[in-house]
Amino acid sequence: MSTASTKKPPEVRLPPKPDLELRLDKFAQLATIFLSLVGLLFVLKTGSFLLAPVSLAIVVGLMLAPVALRLEDIGLPPSLSAAAVVLIFVLVTGSIAAAIAAPLASWAARVPQIWNELQLQLQLTSFSEPLATIRSVREEIRNVTGEPNVTVSVQDGSPVESVAVLAPALLAQVLIFFASLYFFVATRHDTRLAILKMCSGRRIRWRAAHVFRDVEGLVSNYLLSIAIINIGLGVTVAVVLWLLNVPSAPLWGAIAGVLNFFIYIGPALMAVILLGVGLASFDGMPGILLPPLAYLALNAIEAQIVTPMTIGKRMTLNPFIIFLAVAFWLWIWGPVGGFIAIPALLILFALARNLIPGFPWGMPEERRRRLSRLP
Repeated sequence: MSTASTKKPPEVRLPPKPDLELRLDKFAQLATIFLSLVGLLFVLKTGSFLLAPVSLAIVVGLMLAPVALRLEDIGLPPSLSAAAVVLIFVLVTGSIAAAIAAPLASWAARVPQIWNELQLQLQLTSFSEPLATIRSVREEIRNVTGEPNVTVSVQDGSPVESVAVLAPALLAQVLIFFASLYFFVATRHDTRLAILKMCSGRRIRWRAAHVFRDVEGLVSNYLLSIAIINIGLGVTVAVVLWLLNVPSAPLWGAIAGVLNFFIYIGPALMAVILLGVGLASFDGMPGILLPPLAYLALNAIEAQIVTPMTIGKRMTLNPFIIFLAVAFWLWIWGPVGGFIAIPALLILFALARNLIPGFPWGMPEERRRRLSRLP
C-alpha cells in the first residue's frame, strides 16, 4: 500500500461566523420560539370549544384512573371499568348538584327582595353620600363637555331565545367531556403502550414510562388533596355560619366547598352570594357584612396557609409559578382553565424532571442511578 493512499484528507476549517451573523442566528431562534408561543396561544384560545372539555376530561380521568385500576384488578375489562368510573362520576356530581339545587331554588326566588334591601341599605348608610358625589361629578362633566343626555336602548333576545342558542353548545361540550372521559380511561393502557413503542432505545422508553407514572401520580395526589381541603373548608364554613345564625348554613358550606375548586372566581362568587344572604337575613350593615367577611377570613386561611403548606410543600412548587399558571389558564379558558391550571403545571413538571438534566425539581437519586446503568 502506498504512502499516499494512507494519508488523511486535509481538514477544511470554515472561518468563524462574524458577531453580526451569530446575533442574527440567535434572534431568528428567539423569533421562532416567540411565533410558536403566539401560535399556541391562538390555538388554545380559538379551540376552547373542543380543547377545554377534552382537557378537563383528561384531568378528571387521571384523578379517577386509580379507581379504574382497582376495578380492573378484580377482573373487569377496561371498557367496563371506564363505564363504571364515568357512572360513579355522574352519580357523585349529580347528587351534589341535586342537594344544592333544591334549597337554592327557594333562595333564588328572593333575589328581588335582596336587591331592594341592598338599595335600601345603600341609602341608609354612608354609601349614599359617595354615590351622590359621583352623580354630581358626572353631571358637572356633562355640563362642561356639552354632552347631551343620551338614552341608549339595547334590545336583547328573550331568555328563552338565549337558552335556545346556548343550550346546544353547552350540551355538545358536555357530551364531548363524557365521551373523552370514557375513551381516555378505557384506552389509557393502549395509548401508553403505543407511545412507548414509538420510543427508540431503552433509555428513552424508560423515561417515557416514568413520565406517564409521574403524571398520573402527581395529578391524582393533587386533586385528592384539593378535594380533602375543600371538604374541610365547606364543613368549617357551614359551622361558622351556623354559629352566626345564618339560615341554610349547610347549603352555603356545600356551595363554598364546590366553588373553591374554581380558583379565584369561586371564592369571589361565594362572597357575593353570602352578601346577598346577609341582606336577606339581617338588619343593619354589621350583620349584613358578617357572613361574607367570615367566609373571606376562612378562605384566606385556606388559600394562604393550608393549601400552600399542603399542596405547595408536597409538590415543591413555587407559589409564584402557581399564581402565573392559574392566571394564564383563567385568561385562556375561564373557570375550566382555573380548575386544570395546576394539573397542567404538574404535567409540565413531570415532563421536565424526566427529560431535562439538572432540573431542580428532578427525579429521585435512586431512579437517576438506574437510568445511568441503561444502555
